[in-house]
Amino acid sequence: MTKAVPTLRDTIAEDLRTQITTGRLKSGDRLPSEPKLATHYKVSTPTVRQALALLQAEGLIEKTHGKGNFVRTPLHRITYRGGAGLPFTPDLQTTIRTTTVRARGHIRTLLKVTPNTLVTEFHCTTYEGEAPRSVARIYIPRDLAPAAQLASVSWPGGRDTGRTETQETVTARLPTPEEASALRISATRTVLAITRIALNSAGRVMEAALLALPSDAADAVFTTHPTLKEGEANR
Repeated sequence: MTKAVPTLRDTIAEDLRTQITTGRLKSGDRLPSEPKLATHYKVSTPTVRQALALLQAEGLIEKTHGKGNFVRTPLHRITYRGGAGLPFTPDLQTTIRTTTVRARGHIRTLLKVTPNTLVTEFHCTTYEGEAPRSVARIYIPRDLAPAAQLASVSWPGGRDTGRTETQETVTARLPTPEEASALRISATRTVLAITRIALNSAGRVMEAALLALPSDAADAVFTTHPTLKEGEANR
């Protein structure tokens, strides 16, 4: 098998990556300007920008408009555990706002309800100190989350909604303007987007959740528990 030849973009990114990981470039250091890097590496400015984009996607540097590219302080990674609800570590705190909305568009499709069905929306943001680490919008049909019960709900995933099955879809994408603002991140920084659907034994959707976490500072872990075959279960 022929080994792929590194592109100029990859070579530049690897050199800068090595300088960052070995400490030659330290947290908070400003990288040389793009024209200076282009002159140093004897390449075009667009090639330098492509290399810097790789490092931004990896979370090693961040670009500040009008100031330049800086080495980022390594972020503490958080873990989303599939089926467990919101991301959780002992250092995270969660704020929750609730409101009643009518199911429309994508939300109506996820919940499989008729148009304008009343739905309770939980807008959840997790923080590590003052830094936002994840945002989530969780939707539960109003008859499953009556107003009288909301005061006792610490967060939606903690409710026993009678779920027997959870379906989760994970994608990496750019944040929406709302997500970028809530997470205080650049519009070019990718997020881990998780769509979670919880169903009961009758196949009714009990809950739909839309979560977003900065992908360079989060991991998603899913655990599978094999079920016994019918013959083995009866032994």
